[in-house]
Amino acid sequence: MKVEFVVARDYTSLIEAQANARIEYAIYSATAYAAASERCGCVEPLAAPLDSGGAIGIRSVLLTRDGRVPDLMAMAVHRVVMAPFDSVGGALLPLAGLAADGVNVAEDAPFLTHANSAAAAEAMLVEGEADAIFGWIPAVAEGRPNPPGGTVARLEAAGLSKSSLQVVWTSGLLRYGPHAVRSDLDPEAKRRLTVFLTNLRSAAPDIYDLLEPRHSGGFAVAGPRDYVLAAAIVHLVSARGRTQ
Repeated sequence: MKVEFVVARDYTSLIEAQANARIEYAIYSATAYAAASERCGCVEPLAAPLDSGGAIGIRSVLLTRDGRVPDLMAMAVHRVVMAPFDSVGGALLPLAGLAADGVNVAEDAPFLTHANSAAAAEAMLVEGEADAIFGWIPAVAEGRPNPPGGTVARLEAAGLSKSSLQVVWTSGLLRYGPHAVRSDLDPEAKRRLTVFLTNLRSAAPDIYDLLEPRHSGGFAVAGPRDYVLAAAIVHLVSARGRTQ
């Protein structure tokens, strides 16, 4: 099969190229894939990367300190901080994840404070200026313990003890972005590409490192169900744009 490599200017250009069948294979972030699927319904994920510790993506968490916020229903009478609205893990994922669980929280809810950055939000919890924070944790396949990292690890590094932190709520999975192809690609090509990706780390580690510099754990098969929350985030951003 003759192959041509194309470097798109941005995800918008990449999505349009795949939707218009100018390209057949694309490497996306989770939300870019969801936007491509929303754009044409003509793409499907083959595989997505893993971290070395086994994480396949992230989950949003609501973390409180010393039990100050006992449950989600108590948020309205406490000070809750989150990252700026354009932060996927710190703002978009929690808002979309809460809505998926039937808890609709407006971006401008009076009990919410949007810090200037994730680090600033964490500092507010450490310094006692907030009772809880929306952050993120690495997520592994169901049934396996979560590896360390994310907001919990950052708060511990900032001086809070692990025993003082409680997870009030955990969202569904936002999987790492996939390698995706057009749905009308020949099935045998899809199969061979999937086999190539899922064996690449062990078969050709140098090539793997070039293809996937951020996640060092290899590739695993991915499917459309892995990006339900990514699609919810895309809808959330679209709705916000229509109301501004």
